[in-house]
Amino acid sequence: MQFKPAFGMLVLAALAGCVEDAGTAGVAPLRMAPASDEAVCLTAVANQTNNSVTVLESVTSEANNMVTIGVGPDQARWQCLVNGGTVVQVMSLTNEGAL
Repeated sequence: MQFKPAFGMLVLAALAGCVEDAGTAGVAPLRMAPASDEAVCLTAVANQTNNSVTVLESVTSEANNMVTIGVGPDQARWQCLVNGGTVVQVMSLTNEGAL
């Protein structure tokens, strides 16, 4: 059987359509929670820990927004769930005795 260039091009074109991207397909990008929700979380965690606080990260969702707070000089991680400016839950993600 003799190889024909036109046939080879057809095969390559067909295979090109079989490539699948295994990157971030289907993963929604993270969005930051509103600044007002971050602010109420900062206040709630500061009141509970009686320590300095800073926002490390925040993510918004349809249910509750999640704000991760760093507490004290070592930035001990706390999590705050907030919905429309109302704090739903505050909890330590580290050993509270270390604060």
